[in-house]
Amino acid sequence: MKKLLSLLALGASLSFGIAHASPCDTQAADKKLSGAAKTSFVKKCEKDAAAAAAPACAAKAIDKNGKALAGAAKTSFMKKCEADAKG
Repeated sequence: MKKLLSLLALGASLSFGIAHASPCDTQAADKKLSGAAKTSFVKKCEKDAAAAAAPACAAKAIDKNGKALAGAAKTSFMKKCEADAKG
């Protein structure tokens, strides 16, 4: 019984990890990259994704009254928006 539960837990954790892989990780796997090449590729891919998301996030950085966010509120919003865009 313990083996069965262990296998179920292992299967669930593996499927959860695979389901939440970022698009950049998926692209690296498709290209069969590993080690330093994979790390470099994923880092550049995520940086490019954040740069592509920045204009869209900046356009959304508006408060409830229609005014543009500024200061810490804008920084926080932009950081979250760009992280969400990465996946």
